Parts: sequence; structure tokens; C-alpha cells
Amino acid sequence: MAKPKAPRRTLESYTVKSISKTIKPGDCVLMRPSEPSKPSYVAKIERIESDARGANVKVHVRWYYRPEESIGGRRQFHGSKEVFLSDHHDIQSADTIEGKCTVHSFKSYTKLDAVGNDDFFCRFEYNSSSGAFNPDRVAVYCKCEMPYNPDDLMVQCEGCSDWVQQIGGESWASTIHL
Repeated sequence: MAKPKAPRRTLESYTVKSISKTIKPGDCVLMRPSEPSKPSYVAKIERIESDARGANVKVHVRWYYRPEESIGGRRQFHGSKEVFLSDHHDIQSADTIEGKCTVHSFKSYTKLDAVGNDDFFCRFEYNSSSGAFNPDRVAVYCKCEMPYNPDDLMVQCEGCSDWVQQIGGESWASTIHL
């Protein structure tokens, strides 16, 4: 006869002892990758639960994908700290959390005075099974007709107040399909 599954209880927060940080639903975290040579995974905590004794803590997460993990891969306009909020949900041991991080909106990220190691930005949602993005297009700027990459220098034209990438020139906003 199968042993009945022990009841789980939902926690409002949990302190990860290895990093001395308290996490709660809504927080973004860095999670240990399966291969040590890979960068930490980025996830958003949706729920935290434990067994009846408060042990065996699990986190329900929604994964962020890096551009190279998506269908189509990294493109020239993707920033080095860009991630996509995916529809991929999972349950992981809280012991795999390596740290907390912040995933900013694209707009707030571009206004940061300094970008830290634990700062990321997200401007797209990503469907992991179809490879579709939402939104499925993004404004393009400058003569290069590429979307804005916050890693590249942009300058503002004194004549028209438009922003152009690296060196001056005509600037216009259009869209590129992803």
C-alpha cells in the first residue's frame, strides 16, 4: 500500500540559511544551474511551501529565460542582462537558491545610475513551447534600424531631440518583428 502524501503548508516567507536572505512570493532569485560553468538561472517565486514540520522547503517558480535559451537565440539588440518572463513553471528545492536579484522593467533599467551584478531587465514575455514573444515587435531607432540595446551608447540629437545609437544621424521609430 502506498504511503499517503504528507500535507504541505504554504509559507509567507522563508530565510535561506546559506545566503542569510529572506524570500517571499514575488521575489526574483538566482538559482544554481545544473552545470557549474553556466550562469545562475533567474526565476520569480510564486509560492513557498514546506512539509508539516516546516522542513523540505520547496519554491514554485516561473522561469526567466536568457535570449540564448530561447528559440532564435541571442540577437544583436539583446542586452547582456536581458531576460524574458516565460510560461515555464517549476518546483525547486529552496536549497538551490543562490541569491536574490531584481528584474526591472526595460524603462526603469535604462534609468539606473549603476547596474549591479544582480540587476536584470525584461521587456518581453516568452512562450517556451511556441517560441512566441509578447509583444511580438519592438520599436527600432537610428540608421541601424535596430531596437535599443541598453549596453550600447545612445546620444540625443540637439536638433530634433531623438536618440541615435553611437554616432549621430537621422533617427526614426519603426518596428521589427521578433
